[in-house]
Amino acid sequence: MRKTQLVAAMSAFFCMFIAENTLFAQADRWQQKVNYKMDVKVDAENNRFSGKQRLDYWNNSPDTLKVLYYHLQWNAFQPGSMMDMRSQELGKRLIRGRADWDQRVRDRISNLKPNEIGFQEVKNLKVNGQIQKTTAYETILKVELSKPILPKSKALIELDFEAQVPVQIRRSGRDNAEGVRFSMAQWYPKLAEYDQQGWHPTPYIAREFYGVWGDFEVNITIDKNYVIGGTGYLQNPHEIGHGYEKYASLPLKKPQGNTLTWKFKAPNVHDFVWAADPGYVHNSKQVRKGLVLHSFYTIDTAALTAQYNAIPARMRQGSNLNAYINNYKSQWDSVLELASKALPFIDKHYGEYPYKQYSFIQGGDGGMEYPMATLLKGAGEGVVLHEWMHSWYQMILGTNESLYPWMDEGFTSFAESNVQNFIHDNRDSFPHLGAYNAYIALSKSDFNEPLTTHSDHYSTNTAYSTNAYSKGEVFMEQLGYIVGAPVRDSILLKYFQTWKFKHPNVNDLIRLAENESGIQLDWYKDFFVNTTKTIDYGIDSLWDEGGKMKIRLRNAGTMPMPIDIEMVFKDGSKETAYIPQYLMFGSKQNEEPAIKRTVGEPWKWTHPTHVITIDRKLLDLKKIEIDPTKRMADNERRNNKLELTW
Repeated sequence: MRKTQLVAAMSAFFCMFIAENTLFAQADRWQQKVNYKMDVKVDAENNRFSGKQRLDYWNNSPDTLKVLYYHLQWNAFQPGSMMDMRSQELGKRLIRGRADWDQRVRDRISNLKPNEIGFQEVKNLKVNGQIQKTTAYETILKVELSKPILPKSKALIELDFEAQVPVQIRRSGRDNAEGVRFSMAQWYPKLAEYDQQGWHPTPYIAREFYGVWGDFEVNITIDKNYVIGGTGYLQNPHEIGHGYEKYASLPLKKPQGNTLTWKFKAPNVHDFVWAADPGYVHNSKQVRKGLVLHSFYTIDTAALTAQYNAIPARMRQGSNLNAYINNYKSQWDSVLELASKALPFIDKHYGEYPYKQYSFIQGGDGGMEYPMATLLKGAGEGVVLHEWMHSWYQMILGTNESLYPWMDEGFTSFAESNVQNFIHDNRDSFPHLGAYNAYIALSKSDFNEPLTTHSDHYSTNTAYSTNAYSKGEVFMEQLGYIVGAPVRDSILLKYFQTWKFKHPNVNDLIRLAENESGIQLDWYKDFFVNTTKTIDYGIDSLWDEGGKMKIRLRNAGTMPMPIDIEMVFKDGSKETAYIPQYLMFGSKQNEEPAIKRTVGEPWKWTHPTHVITIDRKLLDLKKIEIDPTKRMADNERRNNKLELTW
């Protein structure tokens, strides 16, 4: 990032906090604001903790609020919970001979013992000093307000809470597969979001999250031998040490006693995660002025041995246990170098990271993103880059993942593919091929569902994961096919700059893309997002008429698209043809200006065939292909290409 840009970006960022009652997305789009203050005491030996929470809540809406809702997500980790039953029911369905449950969850919740379950209990909840009636609905707490919270007003909410840390099954918990003691995600009573669509008290069943933007001040008291990494800026590094002292303005001086209190502040985030382990190796690196990257990992030989032994012998590729452990350590030690190399590319193409730190933390069941941090199982390049890119498409943009998981997972996967390609010197001419193949396979199956499906309501895990990750990635790459890749790239940057910290939805993205491209795109959303209609264009026939070549194409699918055609002639020359989709009411610029392009009349989606005229003789043609870059998600490519032998 250039220094002038950094100063301007950070100045604009911190100006958002000057007035306590501000933080609006735009003039006609209000959003709520919170300010959490929490003090937590951890009983590490018994896997319990207790806390006090003070929450300032700004009701910036025009509505009078008569109830509040909180998330108590650890209550999902109890036998018979909604998460437990949903996983077991999906596991009864076989897809390609495989049980359709999440392999991390399976039926494990049903087998938890009393000291292994998770729970969260809220006590003494007060609003403006008055005790309120609360009812727990497993992972949702309903608060019936004795006095409504009026529009454009602030309320003070105070509560006590207690929790037991579950054995890690999904995302959060204790003693993960690599031996990390505490992965503290979804660990506190979290106020649900209220927006233009009302409250979002989404039960914790499997999927994603949605939170209120605000500031967090979190004090964690724990045994002094534990090392903590997570969201927020450590306020007392001179008292903590453990590798943080290099960033302290005061000399290291640890307090007496058996515990330490870690004091964190996190501005303008919608969640707070932390992880703790006595054996954490803490590495850090300043990658530019105002940004420090951290990594935290531990080497648990017993856990890694069990992990190695679980790998089928045919997949070990001749390695032994020592090599496996050394490679594991090497990956973690190289995380910050990998991130440093990727950052300039990410900033340039997707927007400049606005916070002062980011942490890669061992403690996941795969990878899971949070503000300023991610929890990881292992430090493979793909998962590291994927989880970091979530900072752009979820932690900074903050889309409602329950409703639009593809706008987070899919766009993150799109960026991840491009970043990995950059890391490896652009060795792959089309890094999104895997996503296209996965989506097309789903679209041909019996269990496809539209992208509008709520993330928890998909009938199969397979349909959810393919849609959220692969079809979401295809959406963005295919948008580049429709408007032109350079225009798509400018759309992504403008999207980040316009909607960061503002909870955008699909309509916000489409409107912005239309403004940037000058092309109407509501049809793209209507067909590709709202339905399961598919694309299938083919070459119908060729003929010569008056010395000019006529090409008739056929739409054998159910979704309209603009068409790129490449023609190779006997003399070795190339030309392209372009047929705009009628509903675009415009056309993209020629992406290869050095090659002659013929632009045909727009193709009306009501017409099954369309003819374009090329000012060349048919007998000169050697090869013709629809969509040679393969960015159109065509379900049947065998009818896209024709090679002539005359």
